[in-house]
Amino acid sequence: MLKANKVKSINVSLDSLDKEKFKHITRRDQFEKVYNNILLLVKEGFKVKLNAVLMKDFNDNEIIDFINFTKDLPISVRFIEFMPFDGNKWDMSKMVSYAEVMQYVNAAFSETQIERLQDAPNDTSKNYKIKDYTGSFAIISSVTNPFCDSCNRLRLTANGQLKNCLFSSGESDLLTTLRAGKSIEPVIQKAVQAKFKIRGGMNTIEKLQEPKLHSKNRSMITIGG
Repeated sequence: MLKANKVKSINVSLDSLDKEKFKHITRRDQFEKVYNNILLLVKEGFKVKLNAVLMKDFNDNEIIDFINFTKDLPISVRFIEFMPFDGNKWDMSKMVSYAEVMQYVNAAFSETQIERLQDAPNDTSKNYKIKDYTGSFAIISSVTNPFCDSCNRLRLTANGQLKNCLFSSGESDLLTTLRAGKSIEPVIQKAVQAKFKIRGGMNTIEKLQEPKLHSKNRSMITIGG
């Protein structure tokens, strides 16, 4: 079905390579199923991006395991800094920063092994690979090193709401306009023009740490990709 509809790239969320941790996160004992489906996607020729949200004292000890996962597989593992959303009990002390990820990498591999790759235009990630590894890894540092000045992303939720930034709690209703038979272009244009310069208006770490500024932002699972 995916191939028939010309889908070529698949993003998979996998926050742990440990079966028990996976079960704890998802409340499902289905690690093997997910793992085997990742291998199947690779076998079928899909471009696979593996997204892992890092948290201290939980899965930060798996950073090198994830990178070694790219040794023989043509996948891109993307480490994502823990971001604030409704219900995820965000605390900056739990976050593993870009700099901290690279500390793990530099401790495990020599300078000559770590290759900095060219990022694509408007890329949200900083891309690397280990010399002679088949795949690559990247870091999405939206908290400590935001890329807002070049970000061109918009998100459309399953119930027809447009978000101009993951950090913003604001949404624009496209569904009602569409069902009324009206053009949604003005709504999209207004949403884009209202986009804040950085992190949905939280342009300092102090603002980011203020719960009332991000507690109304719906959970990531209800935002979707």
